Amino acid sequence: MAGKLKITGSAAAWIALALLVVPMFGSYFFDDMFSTVSNIFNDPSALQLGWGQDEYGKYTSGYSILCIFGGLVLCGMLLDRWGVRITGSIFVGLMVAGAGMVTWALVSGLPAAQSLNVAWAGCMVFGLGSEIAGVAVTRSIAKWFKGRNMAFAMGLQLAIARLGTATAFLLSPVLIQQKDLYTLAETARPAFFGMMLLFVGAIFWAVFVAMDARFDRESRRLAAGEGPVKNGENDGAPSNEQFRFRDVLKVLGNPNWWLLALLCVFFYSSIVAFKKFTGAILVPRFGVSAGIAGLMATILPFSTVVFAPLFGLMVDRRGHGTRWMVFGAVLALAAHLVLAFAPSGSPFWGYAAMILLGFSYSLVPAALWPSVPKVIPDRMLGTAFALIYWVQNLGLWGFKRFAGRILESTHGSVNAADAASNLGNSPLLNVELMFLAVCVAALVLAFLFAASSRRHPELALDKANK
Repeated sequence: MAGKLKITGSAAAWIALALLVVPMFGSYFFDDMFSTVSNIFNDPSALQLGWGQDEYGKYTSGYSILCIFGGLVLCGMLLDRWGVRITGSIFVGLMVAGAGMVTWALVSGLPAAQSLNVAWAGCMVFGLGSEIAGVAVTRSIAKWFKGRNMAFAMGLQLAIARLGTATAFLLSPVLIQQKDLYTLAETARPAFFGMMLLFVGAIFWAVFVAMDARFDRESRRLAAGEGPVKNGENDGAPSNEQFRFRDVLKVLGNPNWWLLALLCVFFYSSIVAFKKFTGAILVPRFGVSAGIAGLMATILPFSTVVFAPLFGLMVDRRGHGTRWMVFGAVLALAAHLVLAFAPSGSPFWGYAAMILLGFSYSLVPAALWPSVPKVIPDRMLGTAFALIYWVQNLGLWGFKRFAGRILESTHGSVNAADAASNLGNSPLLNVELMFLAVCVAALVLAFLFAASSRRHPELALDKANK
């Protein structure tokens, strides 16, 4: 009987994971729907929407606004207090609602400033919903895969979710064909497709909620007569034993949490903030079309589809997670050195940089996220993850805004001729210098976390998870 229950529980965990990745797939698509066509914002007169790069930078930075101003922290506390089912359902709903606001703004026909404000507000709601939904998914995986292949499961979830990014990178240039004038309907095509994905994701989330509730009921029945259910086995229902407000101060007082949080900020900013401007950077930098830039950029998510689960399995079985964080940060630095200083007009260097970033994008998260449960107790994991996402979003907001303003700087428009003939004075070089500084900070933090692992062997940060 015990063996049968174990097999059933393992199969159920994989089914739960399959349900959890669908809303994240939709979220990643919608978030990156303009990344490889961001060059259309170089000339506002070519868009009926009337946005330029600065407006686009403002829109995409809206993702992090509510997260920064306390929403993410408060909601992380609610997640530990109310559980993943109640809190997650609320914010999956907000994710869909925010995406709806953005889509309406794109086709509304409002003046550029007004449509931007509506889309910006919608992106704020979408961002808060997506981040808390992401915390709920990560918390759920930690629950369902505790004592199993947690890093592998987290890596697999991340890989499939990033397929949403890959789909956006490839599909958006098809949905928005390059031309002299883009109508509102043409500009909004990726948003309509993203809305369809998010509706499907919301349905899959509802199925997971029902499955998770059944799991908790069975856990309580199995625990009857054997003492109370352990922490982490009742994440869907309120419990005074799971979370106390003073736990927030305990998380903030943990030096290892701070190292992970700051590493997350700078590492993800070097890739996620860069992704928002791949078209605006790769097209003029290497003299390629938007379609080829999209193909280059898909190396990022597609590499994680293959390597994130494999690296997660490697961390589960072999350990040495902090070493892989350092190596991944080195690869990100090398990629941005190529983007900044490689010869202009040669697509080879664009592909090379994306390959390096793709490996980095797989290595660091595969080791970083499973390290959080090692330094933070189970009952505070929701708050700990939410606080990390809060710090991360603060950085992403700032670097997206800086990148947009740099690309629309007084040096003039970003075009292939400028990139090839005057790179030293180009906004492209300036934005890459910003990303290089971010990479250096991430590398320093990775070294510090590796040193902390050696000083605190009791945390088993470099030990195998299984």
